[in-house]
Amino acid sequence: MVWKLLRKNISPVQIAGYALANLIGLAIIIGAVKFYTDISSTWHDEDSFFKKDYLIISKQVSTLQTAGVNADATEFFPDEIESLKQQPWVKKVGSFSSANFNVNMSMEIGGRGMSTYLFFEAIPDEFLDIAPQDWAFDPEHPMIPIILSKDYLTLYNFGFATTRGMPQLSEAVMSTLPINMTLTGNGFSETYPARIVGFSSRLNTVAVPQQFLDWANERYSSGEALNPSRLVVEVSSVGDPAINKYFDKYGYEVAGDKNDNSQAAYFLTVITTIVLAVGAIITILAFFILMLSIYLLLQKNRQKLHDLMLLGYTPFGVARSYYVLIGVINLSVLVLAIVMALWASSWWAPRLNDIGIESSSPLTAILVGVAIILVITLINILSIRRIVHRNFFD
Repeated sequence: MVWKLLRKNISPVQIAGYALANLIGLAIIIGAVKFYTDISSTWHDEDSFFKKDYLIISKQVSTLQTAGVNADATEFFPDEIESLKQQPWVKKVGSFSSANFNVNMSMEIGGRGMSTYLFFEAIPDEFLDIAPQDWAFDPEHPMIPIILSKDYLTLYNFGFATTRGMPQLSEAVMSTLPINMTLTGNGFSETYPARIVGFSSRLNTVAVPQQFLDWANERYSSGEALNPSRLVVEVSSVGDPAINKYFDKYGYEVAGDKNDNSQAAYFLTVITTIVLAVGAIITILAFFILMLSIYLLLQKNRQKLHDLMLLGYTPFGVARSYYVLIGVINLSVLVLAIVMALWASSWWAPRLNDIGIESSSPLTAILVGVAIILVITLINILSIRRIVHRNFFD
C-alpha cells in the first residue's frame, strides 16, 4: 500500500538516467581494472616487455677518456651515489664491484681447448634475478661460482660456435663443463676450478660472489679499491619521466632498452588511471543524479509522508520501499556492468595473447565493482533515511 501510494511521483526517466549513467561508469571501472590486471601480471615475468626491472646505469664515455684523459670520469663517486639514493623514485641502489687483477679462463668444449681473458664483477645478492645453489666461496676449498649473462651464451652459440665448427651448448650443458680460472696479480698467479651456476637476464656481466671478489682483490690486487663504474638502481615508479630528466642532466646511460620498456609500462599505467578516473567521475555524477531524483521525489511526497506518520507508519516502513528500489537498480547495474566489462575483455584478450600476455582472472575486477556498488548503495540508504526522517518530523 505504501509503495502504491509513493510510486506515483516517481519519474521513470530520472531513474533510467541514473541507471544508465551508473552502468556506463561502473562498466568502465571494472573493464579498466580487468585490463590493468591483465597487463600488470606480465610485469613479474622474467622476459616480459613490461617487467618492472632494475636499471643498470653508467656514465657516458667521451673522446677525451678514450685518449686516456680524465679516465676516472666514468666512476661514480660517493656523493653522486648518495645524491641518486635521495631521489624520490629510487628504492635501492647497488654498486658493481670490479676485479682489480687479471683473469684468464680455460676450458674444453668438444675435445677442443679454448681460453680467453675475462673479467669479474660482483653486486649485492639482493639485486640478482636468480638464486643459484652453491653461491658461496670458501678459500679453504676454492671453487668459484659464476653467474653468466644469457647474452654471452647466445653470442657464443650463434656468433662464435657456428663459425668455428664448435658445438652449440645449452644452459644445462654449460653448467656442467669444467672451467679453470687463472688469477694473476700482486706477484701471484694461481688457478682455481670454477663452475657456472646460473644465467642472468638482468646482468650483462660475469658475476661472482661479493665474498670471493673481496678476498681475491685483497690477495691479487696491489692498488687501491676503485669507485664503481656501474650501478644497479631499483625504481619505485616504472617509467617515471623524472628518471630520464635526472639521467640526462648528469650524463648517465641506461644499459639496453630497459628504460624504454619502463616508459611503455608507465604510459599504459597513466592511460589506465585516466580511464579509471573517467569511470569514477561518471559513477559519482550518476550517484548525484539519483540523490537529486530521490530528494525531489520525497519533496513531492512530503504531505503523504506526514499522513503516513499520522496513520502510525514508521520512517523505516516508508523508506523501505525506496531501499528496495535502490537495491534492485544497483544490483541490476552491477550485473550488467560485469557482463559488459567481461565482453570487452573477450575482445582484447586474444590481441594480448598474440603478444604473449595471458588474460588474468576477472575476480579482482568483479570484487572492485561489488565494493563500489556496495558503497554507493550504503550511501544511498543513509541519504534516503536522513531525508525521510527530516520529512517525517518537520
